[in-house]
Formats: sequence, C-alpha cells, structure tokens
Amino acid sequence: MRRIRSRFTVPLFTLTLLSAALNVAAGGIQQAAAGPHRSGTGLALRGGATLAPPRILDIGSDAVAIRQVVGDQDGSERRQDTNAEVTYELQAEVLFAKDSAQLSSSAQSRIAAIAREISQQQSSKVRVFGFTDDLGSSAHGDVLSTQRARAVQTLLADGLPPTVRFETRGFGERHPIASNTAEAGRRENRRVEISFQPTGR
Repeated sequence: MRRIRSRFTVPLFTLTLLSAALNVAAGGIQQAAAGPHRSGTGLALRGGATLAPPRILDIGSDAVAIRQVVGDQDGSERRQDTNAEVTYELQAEVLFAKDSAQLSSSAQSRIAAIAREISQQQSSKVRVFGFTDDLGSSAHGDVLSTQRARAVQTLLADGLPPTVRFETRGFGERHPIASNTAEAGRRENRRVEISFQPTGR
C-alpha cells in the first residue's frame, strides 16, 4: 500500500520549528532579565556590559539646537534667540507712519533699548533688514524697505561704538513670514529685523 503524505505535513512541521525557536528566544530574554547584569535603567545588558556615563549635550556646537521665541502681547515686537544670534522683529506700524521711513518717538525708545543690549553684548556686527508686504509695486517696496532699514541703522549707530559694522538691506516683499492674502499676514510681513551675535556664542 502506497503511503499518502498529507498536504498539511510541511506547514505543520514549519509551525512546530517556529514555535520552538520562539520559546528558546523567550527563555534567553527571561534569563538575561533575571541575570546579575541589569543596569540602573532596567535594561538587560550582555555579559557584564555597562552603560556609558551620562553626557551633557554641548548645544554651543550646533547653531540651531535651541531656539526661543518671545513676543509682546500685541505681536508688534518679537525676539528670537538661538545659539548663534539674537533677532528682533519689529512691525513697521510701531516704527513708522504708513508709507513713511520717518521713525516715531516710541520707535526711537525701542531701538535705543536694543542698541543698549547690543552694546552690553559687545557685538561687532549688526544686520538690519527691512521688509514690506506685496501691496503696491515691487520697486516701491524695495525702496521703502531699504529706507526704513537705514533709518533704524542710523538710530542704532547713535548708541553704539563706531567700531560696530552694519549690514543694511531692504528686501521689499521678498521673504514673507506670513500670507499676504489677509491684512493680519501683511502686517507681520511689514517689519524690520535687527540681528546680532552676543558675546560668547
């Protein structure tokens, strides 16, 4: 009589082998967990291995490791701190009248306070960039943003040592930080940014 092999024999044998392998692995894990080489973190370590001592991350080596943003309540002024620099974003409405590059009296006190911080930090280079929204012609935005950046730079220079170097540029409607489809976004885009590198960064 010829022997008939069941079509379930091979799959059943495969399942048996797989189950045995899983049991062996589970037993090894349990042994490692119960063994004498447990770390203080609860991790099972092999054959007397130990964890490296904790290390404090040196964030000074990464210019974008940490960024802190602080803004005033009405959103007219925002300060960003990273490991590399400090940037003040001042909305144009608090600095200038509409379509003007003449600084208001309240703007002068704000900018003087920033100049004092730059001086205390002994920064040798300051960037002043002007921006507008996309209303009006692009050429007009370029001229107005440049005039506004220069007005802020002139006032900053009055409170800083003559050795401080400035990079002053107007970008017009380029580099928006919000959508120009609504007034709230356009207000954010009309701004002057003052950036400097504090001592030791």
